[in-house]
Amino acid sequence: MLITECHSADVALLDAHLPSPFRTSFHAQRFARQTAGSSTYLIAWRDGIPVGSSEVRWNGCAAAEVRLAVPHCPEINGLSVAEPLRGTGFGTALIGHAERLAHAGGAGRIGLGVDEHDNPRAAALYARLGYRPVVRYVDRWSYTDRQGVDHDVEDPCVFLVKPLDRAA
Repeated sequence: MLITECHSADVALLDAHLPSPFRTSFHAQRFARQTAGSSTYLIAWRDGIPVGSSEVRWNGCAAAEVRLAVPHCPEINGLSVAEPLRGTGFGTALIGHAERLAHAGGAGRIGLGVDEHDNPRAAALYARLGYRPVVRYVDRWSYTDRQGVDHDVEDPCVFLVKPLDRAA
């Protein structure tokens, strides 16, 4: 298992092995944010193949209620592992790498959002890793599907936070 920051050549590999369900590649969008300096896009590799990814958003969660409750808190966003490899440690490794990056960058905590009802496995993983609930919010985002139809999504979530002094 290897975790690296995304490089431009990785985007095509990500699209081939972990395809985006949207018209625009979310891998390309995340890499663009990394290039702009607002995030770090992490890739999990197994035998030279990308099998998972996650983004550390240095400016925190976009939701106003989260920013008010936990200002200046980097966010782990878009954690994903290929279905057959879930539960094998790749998600934990991506989270650990993100925590170490945030700690090295001077952050005293890091957070992430989860839909507890639709994603109980993820919620259990985050709790096991020391993340605790801070604020409920609605995650709002939009995308264009492969047929060109625009969609607005509202997911009820809880934002979880972990202090990094113990995770260093």
